[in-house]
Amino acid sequence: SMPSEILMKIFSYLDAVSLLCVGCVNKHFYHLANDNGIWLKIYSSCFQTKKTIWTKRSEQTETLSLGRAALHDKKPGYWKKEYIFKQIAAVKTRVMQLVKPVDPYTGLPYKNKEAMKASGLSWIIVLKDKNGKEHVTEKANLSFKDTSITILWYSTSWPRLDILSTLKLFGVTPLLPDQSRAPSKNGPHRRSLIAEYHLANLTESSAAVGADKLVQLFSLNPGLLIGLWKEKNEIAFIMASLHYHQLLERSTLGSATVQYALPPSKPVLDDVDPEYGLHDYDLHLDMHGGSCTYMCGTFKSLFCRKGDIENGYLRLTVVSIKDDTKHLPLIGTVGLSWETDVFKGNVKGCYVMDVTLLDETRKPFWCFSAAVCMELSSQASSLYDYMGPIYTTDYADSEGRVCIELVWLEETKEYFIVNLVLYISTKKVNSWYGTNY
Repeated sequence: SMPSEILMKIFSYLDAVSLLCVGCVNKHFYHLANDNGIWLKIYSSCFQTKKTIWTKRSEQTETLSLGRAALHDKKPGYWKKEYIFKQIAAVKTRVMQLVKPVDPYTGLPYKNKEAMKASGLSWIIVLKDKNGKEHVTEKANLSFKDTSITILWYSTSWPRLDILSTLKLFGVTPLLPDQSRAPSKNGPHRRSLIAEYHLANLTESSAAVGADKLVQLFSLNPGLLIGLWKEKNEIAFIMASLHYHQLLERSTLGSATVQYALPPSKPVLDDVDPEYGLHDYDLHLDMHGGSCTYMCGTFKSLFCRKGDIENGYLRLTVVSIKDDTKHLPLIGTVGLSWETDVFKGNVKGCYVMDVTLLDETRKPFWCFSAAVCMELSSQASSLYDYMGPIYTTDYADSEGRVCIELVWLEETKEYFIVNLVLYISTKKVNSWYGTNY
């Protein structure tokens, strides 16, 4: 019932984010909050240079005439759109400047954390039940590593697993990031779908990674881990491991319903004899349990001759069982840490593996972050220096496989990596180089 003139006067004191929120109340507020006069004032205060400050009468007259033309010649909402587009462009420019410097060891931008902060990026999960109702969980704990970020969500109000149908992982960015304050929870945001998972028959269709006294872990590719309470078979926590490679693109450039499609890679020109196969590849490997790092290293000059191709894979040997000078210890008690509002735990024998494989031009060739587990092998160690049980870790996706053999040394209470081999899919290599292996 309040007159529009009074509402407009009130709206003129609001900042851009508050004005956008007010416009969502009803149609009447939406039309009033689209007023070009209010938005031109906001636009001018943010983007006009200091020279437009009205210090002289001639400048004042010129600015006023320009303002009238800008108001009368434009449709309602024009200056709102101009302000939003320019703010988005400014944030994009700032983010692009931050991701330009590249770490020589990982081949990835080393200011990823700063870039994510500049964009205001966060992540949420949306659980959808069989009735179509959505349950959104925003609060998350973040853990940053050299090449990945681990995100942990937990809640006491999640629905039962047996009534859930899908889980969606979204990247969320505020429409108007403000570096001077924390993002408003109720402010305008954009969602970018990163991945969607079907939860029907989760325990039967998903890989069981490990368990402790309280929870059991199930892995969903790519990079999602669900912890279930053992007794109730209900969700205790959800953990996502996201590799930095193209993380910003996946988290910001998709829509709320469609994932961001990665551009096809352009074939890398290679003047070396194709019979030589792959050469001068570098691997950066990080093995951690969330907050604790067990092994982090870079392996250079990896190669594979064409004669080593077998069953559709090219083999890159990183650590050979025959060369004990390259065998590596894992530091600490290997396990995956988790927590909820009340409980904390550590699932032993599980960890997060971050793989960053660079080609000979130092471009990321194969990158992933995933939770894996160590399984006891039936074979005994035949190595003289390492007498103990053998454990294996195997990971596979559409682009390749990782096979690791570890020996447990009871005397020193530590694992040693004695064999580490990457198997790269020939389809991946052929699409990357435009060849036919």
